[in-house]
Amino acid sequence: MDVNMGNVLGLVFANMHDMTVGDLTKNRTMGSILFGGRYRLIDFPLSNMVNSGITNVGVITKSNYQSLLDHLGSGREWDLSRKKGGLYILPPFGNVASRIYRGRIEALYGAMSFIKHALADYVVLSDCDIVTNMDFKPIVAKHVESGADITVVAHTGVYDSEVIKESTVLSTDENGRVRSVLIQPDIGGTCTASLNIFVMSKQFLTDMVTDAISRGNVSFETDILQAKCGELNIMAYEYDNYFSKISSIASYLKANQELLDPENASKLFLPKRAIYTKVRDNAPVKYDLDSSVTNSLIADGCIIEGEVENSVLFRGVRVAKGAKVKNSILMQGTVVGAKSEVNYLITDKNVIIGDNHILNGAPSYPMFVGKGASV
Repeated sequence: MDVNMGNVLGLVFANMHDMTVGDLTKNRTMGSILFGGRYRLIDFPLSNMVNSGITNVGVITKSNYQSLLDHLGSGREWDLSRKKGGLYILPPFGNVASRIYRGRIEALYGAMSFIKHALADYVVLSDCDIVTNMDFKPIVAKHVESGADITVVAHTGVYDSEVIKESTVLSTDENGRVRSVLIQPDIGGTCTASLNIFVMSKQFLTDMVTDAISRGNVSFETDILQAKCGELNIMAYEYDNYFSKISSIASYLKANQELLDPENASKLFLPKRAIYTKVRDNAPVKYDLDSSVTNSLIADGCIIEGEVENSVLFRGVRVAKGAKVKNSILMQGTVVGAKSEVNYLITDKNVIIGDNHILNGAPSYPMFVGKGASV
């Protein structure tokens, strides 16, 4: 079924799930978290929408969004700097009756004026915790064809309990209709978990939010999906392509390291469906004659004099002579001093690790050093 994607509004929630990675969101939104050596998490839902033909996108913010504003700018890098449509930043207090939102419904209520005035019949809602290259066209087409009130993009697979504790789990019948919903259950094994991506008509969305606010409801998952799955036609869209879910510091490390496998990288970065980001001009990486780099992503502007293995280094990182960096993520401007050794370490921006230091974390509990710290 063909659908006009120019008739679809995109909404991206930049602050949802901030608490799951509190160390990384202390100074920024979830959408602003750096990923893969040069990207931010918000680059993925934005690029997916643009590549799917959605050219009217609102980014709903809550707090700590200065770095997000710096990154998004006018939206030019995503081809969203337009006279009609384009990119809109939607801060809290979008209307006089709104407040700092406590859930997705209040967030939508704060953006209701923007939603109502958008020239669209359908709305795609996405968070920033899923890293994937997704085409929304077949999802919207399936939603229209099925006549669903809400379509939830989900994946059926084997999950451990730590991931499911931060997920919404769906139970569906043979036709894909959602029959029951569990919110952050303490279970594991084979589950159908929501990817926090939803499709619905604009009219249904505005009616749903208005009714929920009048009843004092704030949670979309609890008060709509779970409470009304019996009366609403809620359909699950099974998504089988590659994705990573960021639900903890350990999963953030794992998602970055998965990109070191060329097979995973080829599934995420597709030639005809590029992931766009803010372009910065830096000098190429400088490798010392005695340096050694194995199975790593090294961004431009780095200076490598020591050893790097199974790691992701962002722009401007320096690894001094005799230093060893293994299984780590070093963000912009990090310096690892001479003869220091780090393993399973995540640093925020502009961290300085002195000479002759040893910092060791673990795959399930990586060590984290905050922004601007000196060790």
